Amino acid sequence: MEAMKGCHDNKGSRRLEEEQEEDCNKDLEAAKTRGVVANDVVTETELNKIRLVRAFVEKHDPSSKEEDDLMIRRFLRARDLDVEKASAMFLKYLKWRHSFVPNGSISTSQVPNEIADDKAFCQGHDKIGRPILLVLGRKHFQKKDGLDEFKRFAVYCLEKMCASMPPGEEKFVSIAELKGWGYANSDVRGYINALSILQDYYPERLGKLFILHAPYIFMKVWKIIYPFIDNKTKKKIIFVENNKLKSTLLEDIDESQLPEIYGGKLQLVPIQNS
Repeated sequence: MEAMKGCHDNKGSRRLEEEQEEDCNKDLEAAKTRGVVANDVVTETELNKIRLVRAFVEKHDPSSKEEDDLMIRRFLRARDLDVEKASAMFLKYLKWRHSFVPNGSISTSQVPNEIADDKAFCQGHDKIGRPILLVLGRKHFQKKDGLDEFKRFAVYCLEKMCASMPPGEEKFVSIAELKGWGYANSDVRGYINALSILQDYYPERLGKLFILHAPYIFMKVWKIIYPFIDNKTKKKIIFVENNKLKSTLLEDIDESQLPEIYGGKLQLVPIQNS
């Protein structure tokens, strides 16, 4: 009887694994059908590793069941498909999310001083559908006791960008405009914290970052920040030459989607109004 029981247990376990894999495959196939994975092939290796990560994290944090397979895939890709590292990264994200964004989102009432600076704008999409975030560096200042609000603002902006992504897109493009940037704007601690939030909790969301009109004094601050940037993010950063600004942006962004300040046709829209 015990042998028969063990046999039935093994069959049940195999059936459960097969059902989990089938569910995972169905989720991703459905995502591809409705365009959630546009121009992006989900490999069998990724399918299997998504299943392994999900099984592991659900044991440690049941709330992970609410997250879709595409999110898990982003964490896997951020860790070069290493299941153990991706699982640890994902669990860290869930813990952070529960404590830092307990209500599920950041409201404008939680970032009033950052909103008042009028420094972030969201409008238009690049040629492959990624929404565009424009940030005016000269309007950011380190505020006394304001690091927590700035971190909330970083999350607020990232959530806005994710919400602006059309079906089939998982990334956004950012333009950092540094004309007029000076020492008063050199909030190194704030920049590093925002970078950490992007890399640790929104992996594989940044598609490209254009840095425009970077002054000499910014490069001194950049040397401090650079070691905190992971290799995947470094590859997405482009310092644009002043005399090639419009032509460089037009390689990725159609003129109809480019902000007016760069010779395009879109007016700037404050991120809180997007």
